[in-house]
Amino acid sequence: MAVTVQKSVELTNADATPIVKANSTELHGVIRIAFFTHAQDGTGDTGSSVGLCRLPAGRVRLLASMSKAYVNWTTSSATLDLGWDAYTSTAGATVAADPDGLVNGLDVDTVGFQTFEGAIAANLLMGGAYVFESQDGVVIRATATDNAQVSGDDLVGYLAYVVD
Repeated sequence: MAVTVQKSVELTNADATPIVKANSTELHGVIRIAFFTHAQDGTGDTGSSVGLCRLPAGRVRLLASMSKAYVNWTTSSATLDLGWDAYTSTAGATVAADPDGLVNGLDVDTVGFQTFEGAIAANLLMGGAYVFESQDGVVIRATATDNAQVSGDDLVGYLAYVVD
């Protein structure tokens, strides 16, 4: 075996002639925060959900590992899925809703602060991030997958994302 010296795709593009310009979600973008507050109003059956925020239109990189929430879902064995509603891509195609596209089965049985990093391999391979390209923005949604929602259950936190 030999010692190797390599470059990331992004550095290779920056060093190319002519330079391949990086999208701002990869270089020099601005991290923004979408804060959300939700207290359950009345009882919600298993599968109940709450829209947390709408990410802006255009290219947006959601930084799941930097996104956190205080979760006080009082039903035992509670889990949370995090995903998105259907949206229209910048190319005009309909992108299907995916209720667990970001986090699948986050254990929120114990009340406390949770990170939305999740364990979905495709997202982990993208550095714990997910890129949306939409015409009108994307609603991010939390779903109670195997537990009822009790009146007063809390979900309060923020999603970090990169834009121009």
